[in-house]
Amino acid sequence: MTKKKAIAYCAISLSLGILIGGFLFSKSQRRSVLAIPECSNCWNPNEVLGLLASIGIQKTPHLVPNVVYETDKTIVVRHPFPTSPYHVLILPKRDIKNIGDMGPDDLAYLTDALTVAAHLIKENNLKSYQLWTNGPGNQIAAYLHWHLGGA
Repeated sequence: MTKKKAIAYCAISLSLGILIGGFLFSKSQRRSVLAIPECSNCWNPNEVLGLLASIGIQKTPHLVPNVVYETDKTIVVRHPFPTSPYHVLILPKRDIKNIGDMGPDDLAYLTDALTVAAHLIKENNLKSYQLWTNGPGNQIAAYLHWHLGGA
């Protein structure tokens, strides 16, 4: 390969990488992984996992495994490590790191997630259940989600 071809190949690859990255991260909140100059705890596993969840849920929801229920604003998946007979994760299809980061534009996603929770409680005839979320420092993934567990 000539030097000119190698330079052209690198330039095209870089351009494609920037375009694909821009598309994937376009609706993601800033996380330490994306804000390296301001980063205090770069590559925190919770942040990375939240970023990956954001990309998967927003850009490729059809590839998310174990989907139980879905609306235009919410996706529900079976918990990979259930702590009760019925245990699902309710995830908004908008990148919200935690309740403390919510703004007025997020209200429709919150309302839909709670409406979905009510639907699942009725549909599965849950008589004893818990609905909870965790805040920063207690989340495995820095992505707002609710656990619905019960019997």
